[in-house]
Amino acid sequence: MSFGTHARRVRDGHLPLARRHTALRCAVERYCPLGFNATWAYLAATARPLPDMRRDPAALLRALDILEVSRSTWLEQVDAFATVRRAGKAAGQRTPHPSQTVHLRRPCWPGETAPARLGLVAAVANRRTWFRRLPYPDGTLYSDALTPHLAKLHSDLDACASTYLERLGHPDEATQETLTATARSVRALLHPGTPL
Repeated sequence: MSFGTHARRVRDGHLPLARRHTALRCAVERYCPLGFNATWAYLAATARPLPDMRRDPAALLRALDILEVSRSTWLEQVDAFATVRRAGKAAGQRTPHPSQTVHLRRPCWPGETAPARLGLVAAVANRRTWFRRLPYPDGTLYSDALTPHLAKLHSDLDACASTYLERLGHPDEATQETLTATARSVRALLHPGTPL
């Protein structure tokens, strides 16, 4: 089903709250600019005053409104990109410049207005809670050379998240550099053959 169908179900006051909640999750599956979990955590943090959005119909509607505004901005950006690409192809530029496609290749909230900083802080707190529940890298499952590297990546990610939360979304330069290096190392591990 389409995003619009799920959005209509979220707004349908005749449906049980559980089905409306599920419809919102399905809408987020169709459009999740930060990835599903981070987008859901952001919407939940910015839309709900209650601990559980499943019991608050007004929070469901607020979350849907936030998502729809973002999605309409994204659709405008996609249309603008398509217009630029048509012009580029007509001029003989078959492949877009990487700077033209950066917004298509990485998680980002579309538009000139950034998402609420405290909402992002809450989303990071949510994801960190999930991350800390994961098992610590088990040395018996990996080669001797890889185990210390995985342990360092794990601790670096946790330290970056901790600093981000302590500083309420304003990480210092050292944390940003550590996070960039950690992200590169994770990418290298996900693509075998890439040097660490």
